[in-house]
Amino acid sequence: MPEPILVIACGALALEIDALRRNWDWRHLHLKCIDAKLHNRPAEIPGRLRKEIRRHRASYRKIFVAYADCGTAGGIDQVLAEEGAERLEGAHCYEFFAGRTRFAELAGAEPGTFYLTDFLARHFDRFVIQPLGLDRHPELRDAYFGNYRKLVYLSQTRDESLLESAALAAARLKLEFEHVHCGYGELETSLALHFGRSNHGQKDSHILA
Repeated sequence: MPEPILVIACGALALEIDALRRNWDWRHLHLKCIDAKLHNRPAEIPGRLRKEIRRHRASYRKIFVAYADCGTAGGIDQVLAEEGAERLEGAHCYEFFAGRTRFAELAGAEPGTFYLTDFLARHFDRFVIQPLGLDRHPELRDAYFGNYRKLVYLSQTRDESLLESAALAAARLKLEFEHVHCGYGELETSLALHFGRSNHGQKDSHILA
């Protein structure tokens, strides 16, 4: 059995990382998730990561952080350099799901694009509508989304209910809708680089509360 590695991840990636762990049989991957709501307060993410790294350092020789920069303007990288940990490459989850080249093409084709992942399609009201107050003040739509032209749903799974939710989200925001299926993208390749291949067929679960 390889040495256990702790992955401290954004809660928005919990289902995807757990699926990859099962698909690749990474029995040595132990997962700790941080509330995805911190994306609404990105300045708090680096400090929370430092706290979690230090909390678990005595139990794990290697800790990997499943965050991109996520709007912290280098704050996460500073913490990881000081604490001796690595993270996913990229500026945000849209980039590593789509892949850097593909995301650059999407952004270049229409700079005024709002993106959804499976997580955001599943929790659109909780993570978009409610934090912006659009459930109470729908007239604010133009203030927040007046410069957007398109909503692109970058899907990880082929789920018709999520596809329908994403299309409804685009209609609600009065944006053109496009669906791009990405799978797990560079999230999978990055984790595979760190965790390698294991013997398939063995199941285990180490999701921490």
